[in-house]
Amino acid sequence: MNRLTEEEYQHFLDEGYVLVRGLLDPELDIQPAVDEYAEVLDRLAHELYDAGEIKSVYDDLGFSDRMIACYRDSGRVLSGHFDCSLPQASTTETSPIWVGPEVFGALRNETLLDVVEDLIGPEVFSNPVQHIRIKPPQDVLPDSRMDPITGTKGGFDAGVTPWHQDNGVVLPEADETNMLTVWWPLTHATLKNGCLKIIPRSHKAGLLHHCRTVSGLAVPDPMLDLGRAFPVPMNPGDVLFLHRRTCHSSLPNVSDEVRISFDIRYNPIGQPTGRDIFPGFVARSRSNPESELRDPKAWARSWYDTRKRLAVENLPHYNRWQENDGVCA
Repeated sequence: MNRLTEEEYQHFLDEGYVLVRGLLDPELDIQPAVDEYAEVLDRLAHELYDAGEIKSVYDDLGFSDRMIACYRDSGRVLSGHFDCSLPQASTTETSPIWVGPEVFGALRNETLLDVVEDLIGPEVFSNPVQHIRIKPPQDVLPDSRMDPITGTKGGFDAGVTPWHQDNGVVLPEADETNMLTVWWPLTHATLKNGCLKIIPRSHKAGLLHHCRTVSGLAVPDPMLDLGRAFPVPMNPGDVLFLHRRTCHSSLPNVSDEVRISFDIRYNPIGQPTGRDIFPGFVARSRSNPESELRDPKAWARSWYDTRKRLAVENLPHYNRWQENDGVCA
C-alpha cells in the first residue's frame, strides 16, 4: 500500500508502464516457484523417457539444460506442462496445466499486490489471463514454429512474441476494464535470451488492430512508432507493470539458456476479465477481506473443473480478430 512514489505513479500514467527494480526478494518470493517448476520438469522428463521420446531423464542437469535437452530430444513444445492456464483450442480432460501452490502464492504475493493496489485500487481480482513463459533457445524449437516473415520461431508460449497490446488478446467486453499486466522474470531476462521490448506512450493511441499470424496476434508494424521502442532487460526481483494498451513484444532467445517469467493480469473486482470462461479469484479486498481466496487447492480445483467442462463443451471465441481481414491482407 502506497509502495509506488508519486513519480512512479505519474510515469505509469504518462508512459504506459513502470519498472520497479528489486521489488521482490529472489530467495523468498521467486525461488519457491523455481523449485516447484523443477519438480514439474522432473516428472515430465520421466514421462517423456518412459514414452521413448527422450534419450535420458537428464537428472544430472540443472533446470535450464534439462529443459533444453527435453525440447531437443522430443521435438515438441513443452510449455503447456508448466502453464497456469489452459489452451484456447481443443481442450481435453488431459490437457496439461500446472496450478501448484507456489504459483498460487506468486499470484497472491502481498508485495506485488501493494503496487497493484496503487495502480488499480484496493479491490483486486486475479484475472485468469495468466501464464508462465518458459522460453527455450530458438534453435531447439520445432521448425514448424518458423515465421516466414520474421525468420524467427514464434509463439506466445515459447518463441518470439510479436508486437501486441494485452487489451487486444481479450474479448471486447473487457475494453474498458482497468486491466493491469504484471511481468517479472524468474531468471535473468537479457537482450540475448529474449527480454521484452516496449513502446512508451503507445497506450494513448487506443486499441489497435491485431492480425492473426504464425507467431500469434500481432499489431502490424506500420501502425507502430518503432523508433521509440526499446528493450527492457530485467533481473530476478524486478517487476514491470504495463497498461493494458501499451504495445510490447519480446526478442528471440539466441542464448544457450532458458528464460522464465510470469506474465499475469489483475483488474478491479466486478469488471469483465475478457475471458470469463476461465476462473479468476479475489486476490485482495480491503472492503471484504473474507472474500479473498486463500486456498491453493480450491484455486487448482477451479482450473481442473474448467478443463473438464471445456473438454465436453464447444469452445467460445477467445478473441475478436478474424483471419484474412482486409487490414492484414
